[in-house]
Amino acid sequence: MRRRLSRVAGACAGWAVVVAGVGGAGPALGQTVNQLWETNCARCHGSGGKGGMARSLMGDGMLDQSMDRRFFDAVKKGVPKTMMMGFDGKLSDPEMWSLVNYLRELQAKERRERVGSPKAEGGVYSSARAKFRMEAVIEGGLDTPWAVDFLPDGKMLVTERPGRVRMHSTGRAGGVLSEAVFGVPEVRNQGQGGLMDVAVHPGYEKNGWVYLSYSDPKARGGKSVGMTKVVRGRIKDGQWADQQTIFEAKAEHYVATDIHFGSRMAFMATPTSAQDNRYWLYFTIGERGLMEMAQDRTKPNGKVHRVWDDGKVPEDNPFVKESGAYRSIWSFGHRNPQGLVFGLDGRLWETEHGPRGGDELNEVLKGRNYGWPVVSFGINYDGRPFKTPWPEGRLADGGDDDIVMPVDRWMPSVAACGLDVVRPGPAGEVFPAWKGDLVAGGLAGETVDRVRVENGKVVEREEIVHGMGRVRDVAVGPDGSVYVVLNGPDKVVRLVGEEVKK
Repeated sequence: MRRRLSRVAGACAGWAVVVAGVGGAGPALGQTVNQLWETNCARCHGSGGKGGMARSLMGDGMLDQSMDRRFFDAVKKGVPKTMMMGFDGKLSDPEMWSLVNYLRELQAKERRERVGSPKAEGGVYSSARAKFRMEAVIEGGLDTPWAVDFLPDGKMLVTERPGRVRMHSTGRAGGVLSEAVFGVPEVRNQGQGGLMDVAVHPGYEKNGWVYLSYSDPKARGGKSVGMTKVVRGRIKDGQWADQQTIFEAKAEHYVATDIHFGSRMAFMATPTSAQDNRYWLYFTIGERGLMEMAQDRTKPNGKVHRVWDDGKVPEDNPFVKESGAYRSIWSFGHRNPQGLVFGLDGRLWETEHGPRGGDELNEVLKGRNYGWPVVSFGINYDGRPFKTPWPEGRLADGGDDDIVMPVDRWMPSVAACGLDVVRPGPAGEVFPAWKGDLVAGGLAGETVDRVRVENGKVVEREEIVHGMGRVRDVAVGPDGSVYVVLNGPDKVVRLVGEEVKK
């Protein structure tokens, strides 16, 4: 089974790189970031940021997250050792941040052109710490596969967004894909919604429970509305049976939007799980495109939730005594969390979509606020400024104690989707050099990144897959190999250590 168990923005002085052109226009309210760049930056740095009157802003040394605040401070305050003037008072803080965001897009484009994508030599990919091969597990017969998880015997469950659960006989190349399981719940297959995550209970051998999350359909006032729902059931002779509701929002909180359902699930063992086979279940719900609701604890959206595996609410949840709040809420202020996993050290990790720029990797902590939409690393999709990553009025020290900043961010966005942790399988370790690392997918970026976190800080981030299709899910199988669920083309592949035989 897939065992999904168990603030960085400091201001730095002495930076002597020119970030924007000398002078600049007056207030540019309503301008897109492209217009802001051409008006204020291109004169010195060129339209592509590769230099001209000022030095180039390209190069791997410029890409680290620690540079975000340094770029912003240079735009805002200027650079004393150069002729660059600051834009404080001429541009708003969100406008100045949007220039940093745009620069990150230019830098990523330049690096892709210079470095390219991971490539195999003789069928072998060489990453910084491991070599691997890639094999196709399922190459046809799927329609928008969304997630995979594994039964103890190695069979693989696959969800398809239109509303189907399929079973693959081996989880390996050459296995057989079943017909759809009969009787799974009806889903609202609209926009980004449908049948989404699947999670096999850690004690499946004793209880047979399989969990599904999906966009649940309702009708209200003649309109179709929906919200993320979680159920569990058993698969018996190709049929879905014994269904129980684990989480269902109040009917009045279903909404008509077709985006941001979140929908990932992860189990956590309790001190008595080995005896009573009882676990905590964490799951995510996106803010459904209604961003202010992420801060409203009387609404379920934009949250990470925590319940017992039977749906009951633990009495030590942070908001169980708050009037009107959803008692299941564990954390709030999330945009669209589509990656959720417990690391080998017991920390809960989450990835979520930002808007244009600013996808996040967060350590999810009890009762904390993750800032959306008060703060954001991103800008509006049409290129207009939105917010800054730091709360208004607190730019000098880089943050507000009430808002948890991400441990890492992707700029530009990769559309973070799918997350797991590399761990040993029963037969040994397929990727011993990656043990404990996170593997994080990206839809729009078509990427899988390996992320190493030590003491709550990212110390390595490496792209190991790019350009094979939209990455919907990343899962570590029972054998320790890394499975990647792709859309466009719709297929499932796995990364296998070079020395491991099929």
